[in-house]
Amino acid sequence: MSHYADIFVIPVPVGNIALYRQQAETFTKVWLESGALTCVELEADDAPSGKLTSFPQSVDLKPDEKVFVGVATYESREKRDEVNAKAMQDARMTGMEMCFDGKRMIFGGFRSFAGD
Repeated sequence: MSHYADIFVIPVPVGNIALYRQQAETFTKVWLESGALTCVELEADDAPSGKLTSFPQSVDLKPDEKVFVGVATYESREKRDEVNAKAMQDARMTGMEMCFDGKRMIFGGFRSFAGD
């Protein structure tokens, strides 16, 4: 069975990490309750800057920021679209302020091809 995943790479200011973690907890609950198979938030622990490419470089990380990665998986792209639409209508998502620079967030949808 093939799966689908949304992947996000996010620069979070150190001063906003507690708020981001709270929001990520809410996001995770809402997406799982809306039908995502899995939803995990990850904080960079060993993601050094590279010479050509790296997670820090991908989001133009500033000295007072940390990289976070979010991954949500779904049965299919169609199911992802349904889950996202349902989740965005959830009252817990309304009024949530963005606590990072969304212009530097990297995100995309990916279909699996191995290991299913």
